[in-house]
Parts: sequence; C-alpha cells; structure tokens
Amino acid sequence: MTYQEFICAIETKMNQKLEGGVKAAQYTAIKNNGKVKKGLLIETPGVNISPTIYLEEFYQRFTDGESMEGLVQEILDFYRIVKCDQSMDANGINHYDAVQDKIVFKLIHTEKNQELLKGVPHFRLLDLSIVFYVLLDVNSRGTATMTVNNDHLQYWDVTAEDLFALARSNVKRLLPAELFTMQQAVDEILCSVPGKKKNLLQESAPEGADFMYVLSNPVRSFGAACIVYPEVLDMAGQVLGEDYYVLPSSVHEVVLVPVSKSMEPGEMDAMVMEINQTQVAEEEILSDHAYLYQRDARSLVMQHSFHL
Repeated sequence: MTYQEFICAIETKMNQKLEGGVKAAQYTAIKNNGKVKKGLLIETPGVNISPTIYLEEFYQRFTDGESMEGLVQEILDFYRIVKCDQSMDANGINHYDAVQDKIVFKLIHTEKNQELLKGVPHFRLLDLSIVFYVLLDVNSRGTATMTVNNDHLQYWDVTAEDLFALARSNVKRLLPAELFTMQQAVDEILCSVPGKKKNLLQESAPEGADFMYVLSNPVRSFGAACIVYPEVLDMAGQVLGEDYYVLPSSVHEVVLVPVSKSMEPGEMDAMVMEINQTQVAEEEILSDHAYLYQRDARSLVMQHSFHL
C-alpha cells in the first residue's frame, strides 16, 4: 500500500467513526524548507480551528506490521486530546492592537525557503532569514501560531522594521532564552520520552562534557532564534569564557561549543550534516554548517568564512 492509499484508507475509516458532523479530509501543507506533508484535517461544524494530523509516522508503523484498526483508534484518541471546542476570534487576529504583544520571530534557511520568503516580511542573517509569526497560544500540547505575511503589513499599516523592533521585545517576555548544559538537555529528553535515544550530536559529546551548551526557549519551539535576541550571544560568551562555535542542531535549538574544546571546523560541518541527514526531520533542519561567534568583535560569522 502506498502512502497515498494509506491516507485514503485512514480518511474513510475515520469518517466512519467520527460523530456529530465532524469530518476528516485530506490536507497538504508546505512546511519549512519546502517540505510537503500530507495528512488529515479534521473539521468540526461551527468551529473555525481544525487540527491537522500528519500520518507519516503512522504509515511507517503500518508498514512495520501494526494493524490499521489500531492506528485509526490511536489517531482518534489523539484527535480528542488536541481538538478545539470553541472558535477563535478571527476578527481579533486581523487587528494590530490585538496581536502586537504576541508577534515574535523564528529563523529559517534562506535558500531552502525562497518561495515562502517572497510573501513574508523578513531580514537576512548570514545564510538564514528572520521571519515573523503571531504566537496565539502555548500549552502542554504545543503552540498555535500564525505566520505574518506581506498582506498583514499593509492591513496593519506597519513596516518590517516595526515588526522586528516589536518582536525583539516580545521574545524576551514570551519565549525567553535558556542556556543549559548538554547533559541537562539529554536528561530532559530521556525523562520526557522514556526510551528515546540521544541524537548524534548528543552522542558525540564526551562523557561529562558540560562545556557544551544548548540554547533554546522554554517551550523548545523555534528556539534557534535565540541567537538573534539582544545580548544573548554576548552573555553566552561570558559563560563560556571564549569564542565559540554555534552548531544548528535544528530550528528549535543550537549547541554552543568553546573553540578550545571543539573539533576541526570541517569535522564539525560533517557532524552537523550527518545529524541533519539521519536524525532531524527535513522541515526542522536549519543549516548544514557551523557558525563562529567572535566575542571581541561581537560578531557571528559563517564557519567557512574563517580559518583557525
């Protein structure tokens, strides 16, 4: 059974079980880095917020031998957890006064998102781009967001510069930067998801390698953007006490490694690329190489632009 056939089968079985006019329909989304993902959009009559459940993981489990009925029941159970029973005030979202305190930013790779960048306000940072979104909600199930596009700027009568200044203030309140050791990050992952293995970046750290730090935000969502926060890279340099490499583990976090404790630049680039190819979902990849933060110059540069 192909993935498309699997989606059709799940759609049919879900609609046989859903009640109260709730309907499941196929949905295709273009995610970060141009990744196309297909899943099911589950709509409730009278509610304007509909969860989308992507099915790649369920398809893999089906090909590994799990039953279709068991997977359908699991998807139903998950839907009941994440569904919204009330509509969101769409009019409020369209008014700048209602959203300006929730506008934040994230980092994406410029070359891999050229089509997206044509329609959204953004700023370049090396080979990356800063883009904006409205953080509508944060809870135990994740985050609800809305991408800010060029039409919003016209409707709100603001500039991209206005957004950037506002977002740099908002992120400190809504998504403050957190710096913690690699061992703390590993412990957090293993405690939150029993049986979960470390990724290659974590496995590459020597035992007790507390000189490696992870930079992210409390919700671990688009936390790589912390490298843009005012003074954060400078303060991290004070903690590490020297120049350091910034390794893009994903769009959600970066890893900081002091120059004196690092591998050769080419070896770090190779490690980052291997992580991206084997451990990180395509839509969560930030970049394929390391960066260097130079403390005296207070400057972040691309790895291939310097030599030790």
